[in-house]
Amino acid sequence: MNKQGILFWALIILAAFGLIGLLGRLSLANILIPLIVFGVVFLLYKYPPARWSRKAKTPKIKPSAKTMAKINAQHNAATRKSSSSKKRKEYPFQVIQGQKGKNNEEDIPKYH
Repeated sequence: MNKQGILFWALIILAAFGLIGLLGRLSLANILIPLIVFGVVFLLYKYPPARWSRKAKTPKIKPSAKTMAKINAQHNAATRKSSSSKKRKEYPFQVIQGQKGKNNEEDIPKYH
């Protein structure tokens, strides 16, 4: 186990001992109020009201037929362009054969 894991579990155990000690000294009302507040905050976080959700901020607008025709034309042009770009292009370059790969005994020095 790494050092961070050991530190994490040590803190969790110490927090548990602290809570057990705190429960022994406090009355039921002093324990119940923070638990209720924590529960309400957790429920609001997990299930936010509809007016807080992001979906409600963006109204749904149906595009017109003219707009949809433009979008479809752009999409079709993009698909045609991508299919033609997949072909290999012809470049005006040539490979020049060098002397490095050839095995000439005259070029090899006697001693290295």
